[in-house]
This record gives sequence, structure tokens and C-alpha cells, in this order.
Amino acid sequence: MIWTIDPLIALGVVAATAATDAAYVFFNAAVVSRQRWRAANWSSIWYLLSAFAVISYTEHAIYVLFAALGSWLGAFASVTWLIRPVRPGGVT
Repeated sequence: MIWTIDPLIALGVVAATAATDAAYVFFNAAVVSRQRWRAANWSSIWYLLSAFAVISYTEHAIYVLFAALGSWLGAFASVTWLIRPVRPGGVT
């Protein structure tokens, strides 16, 4: 079986899973800090973003690799953003 990869779909899967993972990290941060509204908003965004990636890689299993890449990138970037240093005066 020969699999052809559509570069736009692959890029879309990477972007969608990166955004999905970032939303998941922000959802968890909101839950830990007990912010109900933020947690609920991030939860709904998380599910909406995951739809594109899931639909795309269930059509062709090779896109799971792009989903994994996007997931890694999204988690890394969002946690990096969350641990940014505090500036003098307590402003982040």
C-alpha cells in the first residue's frame, strides 16, 4: 500500500494538535488554580481543536506521526510560556 502525504493536511494536523495540546496545558493550569470559567473555556476549545486532527489522521494512519509532532510542539511551547520569568515588580 502506497501512502501519499498531502503537505497541507500534514501541516494542518501539526498545527491542530499543537494548538490542542496547548489548550490542554492551559486547561490543566486553570483547573489547578481553580478557575472554573477559564477551565471550562479551555476545555471546550480543546475539544473543538482536536476534531480536525482526529478526522484527518483516521483517514490515513501516517498522519498520526504529524499529530505526535504537533502534540509535542504544543506542550513544549505552552509550558515554556507558563514558566516565563517574573519581571521586577511582580509583572509577568
